[in-house]
Amino acid sequence: MIDRLPDPELFRQGGFKLAARLFGPGDIRGTEEQVRRFREYAQAEDGLADAVVAMFHRLPKGQGRALFERALTGGIAAVDDPPRELVEFFRAVEATPYWVDYDRLDRGARAIMRTGVLGLFPLGDMSLMGGYLASRATKSLVATGEIEHMASRRLVETAAWWIEVTTPGKLRAGESGYAAALRVRLVHAYVRAAMNGREDWDYAAWDRPVNQVQTTGTLLLFSLVFVLGTQLLGIRYSARERADIIHLWRYAGWLLGVDEELLPATEEDAWRLLWLLAATEFIPDEDSKRLAKALLVSHEQVGRDRGAAGRVLSHLSVRVHSSISRLVLGKTNADFLELPDDPIAQGAVVTAAALNFAAETVRQYIPGATLLREVVGGLERRRYLDQLSKIFQLDPTYARHMPAA
Repeated sequence: MIDRLPDPELFRQGGFKLAARLFGPGDIRGTEEQVRRFREYAQAEDGLADAVVAMFHRLPKGQGRALFERALTGGIAAVDDPPRELVEFFRAVEATPYWVDYDRLDRGARAIMRTGVLGLFPLGDMSLMGGYLASRATKSLVATGEIEHMASRRLVETAAWWIEVTTPGKLRAGESGYAAALRVRLVHAYVRAAMNGREDWDYAAWDRPVNQVQTTGTLLLFSLVFVLGTQLLGIRYSARERADIIHLWRYAGWLLGVDEELLPATEEDAWRLLWLLAATEFIPDEDSKRLAKALLVSHEQVGRDRGAAGRVLSHLSVRVHSSISRLVLGKTNADFLELPDDPIAQGAVVTAAALNFAAETVRQYIPGATLLREVVGGLERRRYLDQLSKIFQLDPTYARHMPAA
């Protein structure tokens, strides 16, 4: 008989417990040997991307980035006499894995796009807020000051990146989603280089900065947790749609530099990985509280400079987002993160989810309704992104996060 470990806190209450019962593949608990093997990846980084960043610093200011950008759009063959590090990076990236199915990528993207702006709620309230429970992963965020002091911009940049990656056709070589994934991979390498250069980085307590376990966690928050979150908000998927969403993020994760052993091939793989993450990484601390508070402040800013109506909007925004997080993460985690506890707002969220579920059930039986919802969802997301670009002046190259040497 296999000796499985007890469930971690995340799976003992709240939305994840409910989701595991409703949508999970059964007993996903890991063993001590599986936990030990998984934890080995907390000491693994991304050698190819790290070498490219080191090359950027070696070459004259801006030269390395220019070569990288040229290879992003035209491939490494478009770069004359490229540095060895760039060749090795793009040879690996351009060797598309045998399992990549572009039709499935597009189907997965359409299923995500169908959720429209509703899909952004799990992104902030479940993926980002839930990610703050992983205290070792938050150390890089706190050290850079980015999330705490510029929470709104980072939330918006994450949403914009997510929209590019999950738009049909955009993960093909040279397209915007493909480029966005590889640029963020370099951002991770820049952060690693900065954290590895700090004398106060505690490797024994925090592991390697932005390690393979943490990037796997990011991948799961955008894939399986997104699916679970939208399902809890009333969205309905077919089994093929869920599988295609996992497939899309398997390839996106591969572009992000996640080790192939950690890339879930199926929904069941993703569930088991999420359990391992919850059991080993979701250990909140005081930094988790600070980042959660910063995210709530960013939600509050929606009503800024709008007078009395704006104050009401700010209050509602914080209560609704907090309620979604609380319902999904469970009382213990939500209380630790000091999220507001508003039963009325939570009831409103549950009611809205029930109405969404009813509408989604009807959609499944009306010919053409799914296609129409995909078109409308795509327009909602694009309009949202256009509005954000005007307010925040978004830079798709992420140059702010990758200062020239």
